[in-house]
Amino acid sequence: MKLTTERLELIALNLRQLRLWTEDLPQLEQELDCRYQAEPMKGIFLEIVKGQLVATEADPNHYPWHSFWLMIRKTDRIVLGSADFKDVPDENGISELGYGIGPAFEHRGYTTEAARALCAWALAQPGVKHLSAETDLDGSASQRILQRLGFQEIQRAETVWWHL
Repeated sequence: MKLTTERLELIALNLRQLRLWTEDLPQLEQELDCRYQAEPMKGIFLEIVKGQLVATEADPNHYPWHSFWLMIRKTDRIVLGSADFKDVPDENGISELGYGIGPAFEHRGYTTEAARALCAWALAQPGVKHLSAETDLDGSASQRILQRLGFQEIQRAETVWWHL
């Protein structure tokens, strides 16, 4: 599945592509005709992606809700970052959005552009009523992105929860 914005192509990785991302990045780059320069696939990030891989394996027909979407800059086919929905919408029609971008590409509006397109896609899907997101207390850049997209802060504790 693919979405396009002014500067980006957003590709939801299918099960095989998600597995390649964790196990054979050069093969994924070749398949998608891109160069990966986003967050390195290691540490906690790798564990998060592997968790989404398990969820995608369990429900491959709904992979856009379980997998990751790569943010590919159209001009040079560089992967700048990624985004995901944590799961299919729950019984209240809510799904959680997450995103991240490589440090070299921060503060250029790419994440806002990608998140705006993903929110529009998600909210147009049957049964989806709202989106949520979680930020760190000191995640001011991420919080500004959510505010620009119309999210409202709904809870502040160890992290900040947002609702659209």
